[in-house]
Amino acid sequence: MIKSRADISVVGHRMVHGGEKFRESIVVNEEILVELEKLNPLAPLHNPVNIAGIKEAMKVFSSVPHVAVFDTAFHSTLPSYAYLYGLPYEYYEKNGVRRYGFHGSSHGFVSLKASKFLQKRVNELKITSCHLGNGASLCAIEHGRSVDTTMGFTPGEGLIMGTRSGDLDPGIITYLQREEGLTGAEIDQLLNRKSGLLGLSGISGDMREIEQAAAKGDTRALIALKAFSYKIRKYIGAYMAAMGGTDVIIFTGGIGQGSSGVRSLALQGLQIMGIHLDDKRNREANGFAGVCRISTDESPVTVLIVPTDEERMIARETLRALSLSYLRDVTKAQQNEPFLLEVSAHHIHLSQEHVEALFGKGHVLTWHSDLSQPGQFACKEQVNVVGPKGSINRLRVLGPTRKETQLEISMTEQFKLGIHPPIRESGDLNGTPGCILEGPKGMVTT
Repeated sequence: MIKSRADISVVGHRMVHGGEKFRESIVVNEEILVELEKLNPLAPLHNPVNIAGIKEAMKVFSSVPHVAVFDTAFHSTLPSYAYLYGLPYEYYEKNGVRRYGFHGSSHGFVSLKASKFLQKRVNELKITSCHLGNGASLCAIEHGRSVDTTMGFTPGEGLIMGTRSGDLDPGIITYLQREEGLTGAEIDQLLNRKSGLLGLSGISGDMREIEQAAAKGDTRALIALKAFSYKIRKYIGAYMAAMGGTDVIIFTGGIGQGSSGVRSLALQGLQIMGIHLDDKRNREANGFAGVCRISTDESPVTVLIVPTDEERMIARETLRALSLSYLRDVTKAQQNEPFLLEVSAHHIHLSQEHVEALFGKGHVLTWHSDLSQPGQFACKEQVNVVGPKGSINRLRVLGPTRKETQLEISMTEQFKLGIHPPIRESGDLNGTPGCILEGPKGMVTT
């Protein structure tokens, strides 16, 4: 397909770790390379090699732009309560110790592919994405945004993997140092190279070999298989709780696409959560041929196999980064130009039904002052909002009326009310918490 260097118009590079600084793909220059090298301590096995590849490629393809696409970028939307560890806050501020998450390109790609298959917008869905391979992770994707993921500060957290241990009591590390005299380097080797499926089975880190041995009655192989699948099942349940439900479960990666046994064990017993696997579809599915449904037609939760394509996602992000780079250049050229900055303070939009319930039958919202948005205005009407913990009084109503009532508040106010509303686009109300509205003529429970 590629006949000469002249055929290459842009080069996209996979970068494992972007830290907190790089929350999206970026065009690389010498200044960016310096910043990338500062992140090497966060991913000492991956980032230095990634950077070496970028430098060499920039020599070979010197006349075209190069873009770094980060595995961690997709998870930059994690809320602070999901990415912070229970350590002194100073370690986060000074050393960047927090959960970053990985496999971002894969989780991002399969979520888009699944939404296309289901003919729905990705921001309409709650998705649990299971990337299962030698490295394995789950991701909770709510309305197109990663809100939690099993991998953390390093790719070693979370699921049992080919040779990685996954979740571990930190006390085990100090115990092994004390009792076995293991050094930091030896513990690193133990947790990343000698554990997981390999360590449990004593056979291999390859699930295909584990399943073959288990079929022959090897006890440790069977335990490894069950432990691997159990962790997946446990996290699926956890992410249903985190998102308040799941619309879609995706299996991808070598194991996720290739092992009907792992998929079956991971979903076994979850019918109570609305997950109904079709055993025949699951057994006969070719997980590498294309997107296929393996849940029953009546299953409230759709279960899909979606072949991942991280390279395609890198290409997509590379093109997007070029567009963003152009916009940054335009913005920089106009950085001395004044522009209007507005803040949307706390307010509430009401449906006509709720206007009448709160202010009286036939009541029409009363204009108080215009807003910058055409046709929008602040009203003279105000309401009190009551939550499980406290209340907010005299909250301004904005007009005109809307199809549905919507409350928009700050983080401080949500604590005051005792509720946990999500961060979403305006109008996306599915699954959001309710509260009580009080007006001069009545009360509404939403």
